[in-house]
Amino acid sequence: MRRSAALTAGTTLVLALTLATAPAASADEPTEPADTRIETIDGTGVLFQYDHVVPEFDASATEERTREEISLDGRWSFRFDPDGVGEQEGWAAAETDMRGWDTIDVPSSWDLKDTPDFDGYDGTRFGTGTAFQDGDAWYRTTVRVPRSWKDDHVRLSFLGVSYRADVWVDGRFAGAHEGGHTPFALPVADLLRPGKTATIAVKVHRRASFEDYTTGTGPVTDDYAIPWKPVDYWPYAGITRSVRLEAVPGVSVAKVLVDARDGELDARAVVENTGTRPFTGSVRLHPGEGTGGAPVTVPVQVPAGAVRVVAARIPLPRAQAWSTEAPRLYTAAAELRTGPVRSNRPALDRLTADYGLRSVTVADAELRLDGEPVFLKGLNWHEETGRSGRSLTAAEYDHELGHALDLGVNFLRNAVYNRHPLAYEWTDTHGVLVMDDIDTMWLNTAQQRLQTESYGLSRALAASMTWNQHNRPSVVLWGLQNESEIDPGGAPVYRAWLQDMKDAVDALDLQERPVTWASSTTNDPAFDIADVIGFNEYFGYFYGANDDLGPALDAVHAAHPDKPLLITENGSWSYLGRRGSAQEEGTEDWQAANLAAHWEQAVERPFVAGYTHWVLKDYKQRLGYNEELNGISTMGLLGWDSTTKRLAYEVYRDAVPPR
Repeated sequence: MRRSAALTAGTTLVLALTLATAPAASADEPTEPADTRIETIDGTGVLFQYDHVVPEFDASATEERTREEISLDGRWSFRFDPDGVGEQEGWAAAETDMRGWDTIDVPSSWDLKDTPDFDGYDGTRFGTGTAFQDGDAWYRTTVRVPRSWKDDHVRLSFLGVSYRADVWVDGRFAGAHEGGHTPFALPVADLLRPGKTATIAVKVHRRASFEDYTTGTGPVTDDYAIPWKPVDYWPYAGITRSVRLEAVPGVSVAKVLVDARDGELDARAVVENTGTRPFTGSVRLHPGEGTGGAPVTVPVQVPAGAVRVVAARIPLPRAQAWSTEAPRLYTAAAELRTGPVRSNRPALDRLTADYGLRSVTVADAELRLDGEPVFLKGLNWHEETGRSGRSLTAAEYDHELGHALDLGVNFLRNAVYNRHPLAYEWTDTHGVLVMDDIDTMWLNTAQQRLQTESYGLSRALAASMTWNQHNRPSVVLWGLQNESEIDPGGAPVYRAWLQDMKDAVDALDLQERPVTWASSTTNDPAFDIADVIGFNEYFGYFYGANDDLGPALDAVHAAHPDKPLLITENGSWSYLGRRGSAQEEGTEDWQAANLAAHWEQAVERPFVAGYTHWVLKDYKQRLGYNEELNGISTMGLLGWDSTTKRLAYEVYRDAVPPR
């Protein structure tokens, strides 16, 4: 059932109610550094970090005439800090002695800075170069702050820093962030001098995977980090995505939330007053050109230092549905004005949100898009290239994801971390459905308990995913974890951890998308919590036989007859170019035959909502296998070059979904 809007046009706003979604931690226990929390304000869940509303990170947020930005992408000063002395020696201060510093591009991954043969299968020099430089590294740049920004709310926005960032402005600490694939914005107005030049320093930390990469000995762990131990994808390090300094009015629209289904738009504008004086004005909510919907203006009063949410329901008589065949997008806008409702004053602030008209529901063991069953022919993929690491260009996204169109794929799983905004823009405009994921891979019971009861990083990642990708019509599933440990005896820790993350998602998602995860087993004791049952399976590869899949699917369905099933991973490997018998392990023929066997068993069962192949192309990892192949896992439909096709590519392209 659809949630009702908290407000209608002209409704007087009431005081915000605070809902803490996290259990209280004791004063002596650390918590994740962004201080992430959810508050219910005027009937809407709002995400806060660093005591401010988490803003919009898409490029459109700074293309408005009411806002200004300075891109900080480019060449930064750079220095590794293997002994961890940078903070003590004042490397963040503006007057720091820069002798001995190098330079690096932002965005980029320092792995590619000086690593011979990183881009290839030759593992002769595996374990050498900056790809294996862990610990701390420092980045510095300067920026001239416009004098006109003196009354603005100014924030320093990072689209991605891996793994942890500690940030200073002119030697004064601005804040820290954990999570290598989640954007964040630090409020810095109090640290800047408008009309002057500011020095920005960032200490980036990457935890080592092993003490010795050439032997794979001494795995390095961190109970608080996510992931907390080595995993089998490459942990690219550095300021891997764009950085910008942006200024918005002291009273601004921090976020526009939209839910468009059943011919109606539920639009909500989150208005934040960072100033010292109360604000009285209005918000004009426009559903976008081509929808046939009429703008609605709603009065708003925002006390100093407070947040309000303005909402309206707007009929969309001419809007066309967003679908995989016709991904029609519209652009909603929220315009903030001072004075009475009918004021003709120029907009104080304006923010837009692209959206699509569609619903995602679960019923009768089916996943439904706009009420119609949909089968997900899917791919897992890693966001990386040998040329750019995890800092892809727009052309690289087009090339990488373009294979999905050639394969007839309608579904991508963002295993196992959030992607750059460009990836979601691509799926929105090309009509490819998405299961979004977070970094909660292979957590054990102790880490699950720590995250749920005190540290809260897994909850923060789930909440950030939901908030940042909220308006994306291509995102149809939220993923909570990948192959994490299940404690025995009813799995109380595991269940509590999943429920904690799911509660955060549900508190923020107006669109009520289904929640799932990639379980390591078909006997997951928390499947009752999931809306869609998802699991990774490798019958015939890691265990059992290919033909064991069908009975396993039947058993899960018998235990949960009302829930659709999704195979979130399945695949095997082959040596690129090796052909032979379908029974000969390691040949392309064997890999292709395995894929075909699993696909056939999945599509013949109506309660199976999708099959997601592992993986689009070969990928890099530091876990300790395939060093002779330069750490490349050869499970892809494509080779590491993103171009060379294996036999399995052709087999999957010819696979026809059941509906």
